[in-house]
Amino acid sequence: MYPNKSLILTNIPTGLPTPHKDLTPLPRPLDITTPPPNPHSLLTKLLYASLDPYMRGRMRPAHIKSYSPPYPLDSPITAYAVAQVVHSTHASFKTGEIIYARLPIQEYSILLDGANSPVQKIPTPLPSGIELSQYVGILGMTGLTAYAGLFEIGEPKKGETVFVSSAAGAVGSVVGQLAKRIGCRVIGSAGGERKRKYVVEELGFDECFDYRVEGAKEALGRLAGGEGGSGVDVYFENVGGEQLDAVLEVMNNGGRIVACGMVSQYNLKPEERYGLKNLYNVVTKRLRMRGFIVGDKDIGPKWIKERNEKVTAWLQEGSINAKEDITVGIENGPEAFVAMLRGENLGKAVLKIADPDL
Repeated sequence: MYPNKSLILTNIPTGLPTPHKDLTPLPRPLDITTPPPNPHSLLTKLLYASLDPYMRGRMRPAHIKSYSPPYPLDSPITAYAVAQVVHSTHASFKTGEIIYARLPIQEYSILLDGANSPVQKIPTPLPSGIELSQYVGILGMTGLTAYAGLFEIGEPKKGETVFVSSAAGAVGSVVGQLAKRIGCRVIGSAGGERKRKYVVEELGFDECFDYRVEGAKEALGRLAGGEGGSGVDVYFENVGGEQLDAVLEVMNNGGRIVACGMVSQYNLKPEERYGLKNLYNVVTKRLRMRGFIVGDKDIGPKWIKERNEKVTAWLQEGSINAKEDITVGIENGPEAFVAMLRGENLGKAVLKIADPDL
């Protein structure tokens, strides 16, 4: 039996998860020498796993309902991932093929037909200029979240002003670049001077403020408010709390708020969460605010073909930035996950487990 290092949820966290208490690398032995006993199944070798804020919401007691089921205790957490087929009893998949699916974060796992999210084949050899890790980032769920959320709900138009919170993160960094491509003025927020400079100098945002040294109310008033200010037409919401409250004051009439996430609130107790004070602006300014999950039929599935075609072409010509923050090894997974929740990553947080067998 192979030891099969796995990233296990060992305790339900309160607040920010604690590495090696709540999330622990442990062995989960598995026979990897023979095909899986079930028909229509795959034995897979994990190559890359995506680390995303929504995963924190699945680390909850089983009785609390949400859009995605809780992770079972004492089991590997799952993530959107790239893997290689080691053995196959499925007619549609061959040994050696590379796939994209939601998989347990463990070195090897058995993918039962219909038991996990749909499995997509990744072309091999890879298209020129494309990295395999990008299929858990800009060409994966993260990039689709940015693309579909912005264009389906935000509906940005040339000349409008778009504000993106967590602009240096995996989703926000893509959203801002997409908005710039169609001629929008783009403002971002980020934590720290290093990230602020990255957002402006490398991602091409027009402006970015460091929320650690300048409050969102003051920054947005300076950059978009006041007499003659542009206001904000589209807000891509990744953070919540003070930044959401502040942008409500500078939104233009008929503005759109794309509610993707509220990472500032994820690790807080209900009584600690930020209470909005400016929500009445939704009424007076006739704002439209919509939350979404990328798997919703009118979101991800509607836009995936266009995203794949356009973003692949932009990557190949080098006209879009797809920066990644890669951590190597399941043993370093707990610290990488917590660092992502703290916003320490610059670009997409990715956990690399192995290289493919050629």
